[in-house]
Amino acid sequence: MGLEVHHFPFTGGCRIFSRRPWRVFIGIAILDNFPFAASPYKKVRFMGRRKRNQRVLVSMSGGLDSTMAAVLLKEDGWEVIGAHMQLYDVDRVRPSGCCSPKDAEDAGTMARLMGIPFHIFDFRDAFTREVIVPFVESYRSGRTPNPCVLCNDRMKFRLLRSRALELGAPYIATGHYARIAHCPDRGRHLLLKGVDRRKDQSYFLFTLTQDQAGSTLFPLGGRTKEGVRAKARQMGLPIWEKDESQEICFIPDADYRIFVDDMAGGSARPGQIVDLEGNVLGCHQGISRFTVGQRRGLGIASNEPYYVVRLEEDSNRVVVGCRGNLSHSGLLASGVNWIAGSPPEVSEKVMVKIRYRSKEISAILESVNGCATRVRFVKPAGAVTPGQAAVFYREDEVLGGGWIEQGL
Repeated sequence: MGLEVHHFPFTGGCRIFSRRPWRVFIGIAILDNFPFAASPYKKVRFMGRRKRNQRVLVSMSGGLDSTMAAVLLKEDGWEVIGAHMQLYDVDRVRPSGCCSPKDAEDAGTMARLMGIPFHIFDFRDAFTREVIVPFVESYRSGRTPNPCVLCNDRMKFRLLRSRALELGAPYIATGHYARIAHCPDRGRHLLLKGVDRRKDQSYFLFTLTQDQAGSTLFPLGGRTKEGVRAKARQMGLPIWEKDESQEICFIPDADYRIFVDDMAGGSARPGQIVDLEGNVLGCHQGISRFTVGQRRGLGIASNEPYYVVRLEEDSNRVVVGCRGNLSHSGLLASGVNWIAGSPPEVSEKVMVKIRYRSKEISAILESVNGCATRVRFVKPAGAVTPGQAAVFYREDEVLGGGWIEQGL
């Protein structure tokens, strides 16, 4: 673990070949300035703009965003080190998937062109233990996991950060579209949404602690995806038109069901599909093949469509109902992390997001008991899915988040 596979000790500015060669020197400040967008929070200072000439380790996946994060920090005067995380065996990876061998090659090429040191760290054992195993266990217990949150928390903000400190870098940076600001009045670091609302990734970052927030940079948080891509194209970077991965990076052929069955040794238990009254409507080949809200693939003939309402691990049953049965008046979340260090006041109105692509739901904070939080929706909401993240917002600020245990 932590094996250094490649290292390119280039230094200084490096010219990148382009149709406009007179504009594209990295390490010489010829990058256009993208000013940070105005924040609705007064008296805050955004991280990453006033601490130049310090060392930062940038997580470089080989894609556009992480590459541009490194480019912009180098242009801003930081001493940048690039790092790529090898997370799983290559025979499990889609050829063009995120963190594939081609991505590692692209990351190394970009680091070499920028003239920065570059490391590949072998985190395969840790990734299997901290991300893949919980992913498989969650599905097998009838929950729908979010591995991206675990990867950010355990691989980037813990393990990669420890490697950064070993390399003398007090900061790490990623290509996430989110912002971190320091509020002197509160004496706290704040996690804020990215300016580009279509790309905002603050949902995946709710596990950040104050210590981690104070040593993490998100150079793209005040920029739009279109602007970042346009800048990369203008500079002639070969990854400017590289597509984004939309699937779970470690799932071959984007079929998690086969992956879970293989990892579990084919030990899925067949069971019953029942309605809310317990009437048997059909059979299933394992509850890991279903998720709350699912309509297709149930194998049930009926005049009205059925939806998965809940999954019962103990009885190994898939419970289905009509669309209206998916509605809930609130949720209970566990493992809640309050980024600011303390929860909001009980009865405070917050916004909660229960899936990355879902709209925020207006809710009232009913109770906080340790790491367990109960919220009541102002209006009923559908498909509250155990295992997914519930993230709480106040305007642009991420207050915290946790894992959905059940809908109420």
